[in-house]
Formats: sequence, C-alpha cells, structure tokens
Amino acid sequence: MRLKTVQIVAALVAALAFVLAFIAAGILLVSGLFMALGLAAVAWLAWSLIRQVQIRGRKPATLTRP
Repeated sequence: MRLKTVQIVAALVAALAFVLAFIAAGILLVSGLFMALGLAAVAWLAWSLIRQVQIRGRKPATLTRP
C-alpha cells in the first residue's frame, strides 16, 4: 500500500501538533512552578512583615531625642 501525498502531509501536521502540544505542556508546567515560587515568596514576605509589626506593637513607645 502506497501512501498518498495528502496522507503524508496529514501525518507530518499531526506530528507537529503533538510536538507543539508537549512543548506547551512543558511551558505550562514551568510557568506554574515559577508562579508557585513567586506566590510563596510573597506569602513569606507578608508573614514576616506582619510578624515584625506585631512584635513592634507590643513594645511601649519611647521618645528619643536627637
């Protein structure tokens, strides 16, 4: 059985579509990983700032003169 030109072109297009789909999935995975790292960094920053404000809020205010 000989393949027709249309069948060969369709097979090449399908292979290209699969390759592009795997590339897009990899980009999505890496992008999601960086998004999670960024969210973790922002959460840690907010938590540390809130904790710092709470600790400073417990101490009585003192007046200092230059």
